[in-house]
Amino acid sequence: MITKLTGIVTEVQEQSVVLEREGIGYEVLVPGYAVGELAAHRGREVVFHTLEFLEGNSANGNLVPRLVGFLHPEDKAFFSRFIGVKGIGPRKALKALSEPIAKIANWITDRELHLLATLPGIGRRGAEMIVAELKGKVDEFASGTATVSTGTTERWAQPQQDALEVMMAWGDGRNDAVRWLERAAQLHPDLSSADEWVKACYRIKAGAEG
Repeated sequence: MITKLTGIVTEVQEQSVVLEREGIGYEVLVPGYAVGELAAHRGREVVFHTLEFLEGNSANGNLVPRLVGFLHPEDKAFFSRFIGVKGIGPRKALKALSEPIAKIANWITDRELHLLATLPGIGRRGAEMIVAELKGKVDEFASGTATVSTGTTERWAQPQQDALEVMMAWGDGRNDAVRWLERAAQLHPDLSSADEWVKACYRIKAGAEG
């Protein structure tokens, strides 16, 4: 099973992107909320955290492997729980997740059925099912404290660790700060001080750098 895929985003469509790696183009299905962010990454290298599923009619032996990709590991973790709700498969989940994960998790935590019902393909009955099955199971995504260990921070030098602590002290979520630091390391591997790391991260946060 492919769990991570790195490549260049060459095409961005409504429900998928094409990721080119070593001359091969991979179609990666993506949730609606991620399309805007991915469009900003067109022509750049990204790392997708991926899941695979088979689509088609097993009775006829006509099954096609599909790849679902997420820029952030915690989004992949949320998706895995979301498709566990009765009646919500991968395709329906990709369509339904038109809003950021934290916002949807907040709606579930706060039992905002009328808001969940507005998600594409969900409706009132689907919203009730989502809350019934996920209430109390997605609180960490709502609060922004969900973490999926990748071992990244353990390998960081002290200035990066210090920069992470500074940004968290200034009110930024840990997951966001980690993502910015990872991207800063790709763009500026020669940064040395915590101050330089923080400034680079906030340029990325502001969209001044990819």
